[in-house]
Amino acid sequence: MFFKSYKLMLKVLIVYAIEEERAVIDVQGWDVKYVCTGLGKAKAVMRLMDAIHTCRPDLVINEGTAATLNHGVDDIFVCCHFIDRDFAKLNIPGLDYEQDTTDLLVKHNLFDNLAPTAICNTGDSFLVDAPDSDGDVFDMEAYAEALVCVEKNIPFLAVKCVTDVIGQNSVEDWKDKLVDANVRLTQFFQTIHKDGHLVH
Repeated sequence: MFFKSYKLMLKVLIVYAIEEERAVIDVQGWDVKYVCTGLGKAKAVMRLMDAIHTCRPDLVINEGTAATLNHGVDDIFVCCHFIDRDFAKLNIPGLDYEQDTTDLLVKHNLFDNLAPTAICNTGDSFLVDAPDSDGDVFDMEAYAEALVCVEKNIPFLAVKCVTDVIGQNSVEDWKDKLVDANVRLTQFFQTIHKDGHLVH
């Protein structure tokens, strides 16, 4: 995918769950602010809402780590489709448990070309067993942040680095991979050229 370049500064809010996940992003044409939300959907919503009120961003990006079922450790995924696995398993008619931010990104004309993106599955638990709902990556915050941004009409996406395979790795394995994930996320954002294009 390719971010469009702008004559004026694009206000970009980077949100992440813990300090170890923060990758420094230096892109020409981007005025970047960072917010550490803490783990889980409730804190993510609360701190993102405060940050939106203060920063008035043009774009919100969740960066961080995630688990997977079918992909490899160190893989990077750009997500615009989000599932709340806690709501999904309730199976209540009319209960919304999916958000897609693709149309919002296109509407705000942030991309020259939007490539197919991955699915991020969010819930308030660190998964050690296969979940009941689908996704390329699994985290604890992105769905809630996507929901806020959709409600506020702010473009949103998530960039996730895989640190563990569900059923094979433990919480300790995730902690051990945090440094490597930070390096991979930093490298990913360094692929943004000086004209503001993001190659993926």
